[in-house]
Amino acid sequence: MVYTRKDVSTLTRAERQRFVRALLEVKRRGEYDEFVRTHIEYYVADGEDGLRAAHMTPSFLPWHRRFLLDLERALQRVDASVSVPYWDWTKDRGTTSAPWTADLLGGTGRASDHQVTTGPFAYREGNWTLRENVTDTRFLTRDLGRRRDPIKLPTKSDLEWALKDPVYDTAPWDSTSAKGFRNKLEGWGPGRGSASWRNHNRVHRWVGGVMVGGASVNDPVFWLVHAFVDLQWSRWQHRHRGARYLPDRPPGQSSPQHGRIVARHQRMPPWDVTPDQLEDHSRIYRYA
Repeated sequence: MVYTRKDVSTLTRAERQRFVRALLEVKRRGEYDEFVRTHIEYYVADGEDGLRAAHMTPSFLPWHRRFLLDLERALQRVDASVSVPYWDWTKDRGTTSAPWTADLLGGTGRASDHQVTTGPFAYREGNWTLRENVTDTRFLTRDLGRRRDPIKLPTKSDLEWALKDPVYDTAPWDSTSAKGFRNKLEGWGPGRGSASWRNHNRVHRWVGGVMVGGASVNDPVFWLVHAFVDLQWSRWQHRHRGARYLPDRPPGQSSPQHGRIVARHQRMPPWDVTPDQLEDHSRIYRYA
């Protein structure tokens, strides 16, 4: 049966409660920390050796689509009615609007150490201790909007800049690709600092705290961000009918990207699935 992913700002009080309860139960069972470990393991950058499956690579979108599906299935084992909502950061742009309410994800961190002290995922509630992290921090941290060096969330025009590109991805298939929908949405730009962070990357920076880096899954907003990213891929496909995931074939042995990226029909670790098999989600879920 096809289920629906909704805009988080439209969830009823009961839907919010069921989503939070399911997340907390997945965490209590120890399953959630497995998702954190997986994301840390596959957070491989351009400058590192080996295959890049999750970031700075064409498979950024199908990798996170499958990752989201795995989390969603874990939630549905707790409560079959639950799906991952999406956060439209072009519309809900405040630090106190959805999803930053006390009955959902809680708010920003306190000034001294960025520790989140409100909502069900606050450390003091006793249900959300960080056990897998790139630091020894045990509590959830955020710095919404970055107090000391403020940045703004991406706008509708920022998304449109990505969506209007008719090509999925282009060589050199990494964070330096100047053309192609994938990197424009993932958001690696030239230069340094805030001007180089576009769309998805800028949202991670805007949230701050643990959302900056490989352990970003520790913040439940990670899933809402990537559900909205996934929605943009779906919208791009509808706009550019017939456009497919690229590259369709692996780079040759003479290419610097040989063995470093996943082509359309290649297995995408850690799963036995290809990007080709993940291009169409219509038989699994839809977006409201």
